[in-house]
Amino acid sequence: MTHKSDIFSEKQGVTPTATLDVTLDVSGHKCPVPVLRVRRMLERLSRGTILKVIATDPMTQIDFPHFCRDSGHDLLEMTEENGIFSFIIKKVGSPRPDSV
Repeated sequence: MTHKSDIFSEKQGVTPTATLDVTLDVSGHKCPVPVLRVRRMLERLSRGTILKVIATDPMTQIDFPHFCRDSGHDLLEMTEENGIFSFIIKKVGSPRPDSV
């Protein structure tokens, strides 16, 4: 796990967009393991915590946005570079009313 590093958008040349609290690497795992590990990690984290997830399963591009929407967490950023997918998720809490 990585704690308290800054996330920069170097391509846009802007200042840090968020403070990263925890990194979870689920590389090499296939669906449904990445979502299950993210859910378990978020259950242990405090509200407002920023989680970076690194994955290699292309299905995470579909699974993580759905998971965040259904569980009420904010998907702040989703990127792909050379088959490595990165997701920045903010723990918000309860499911949104429109997803229940």
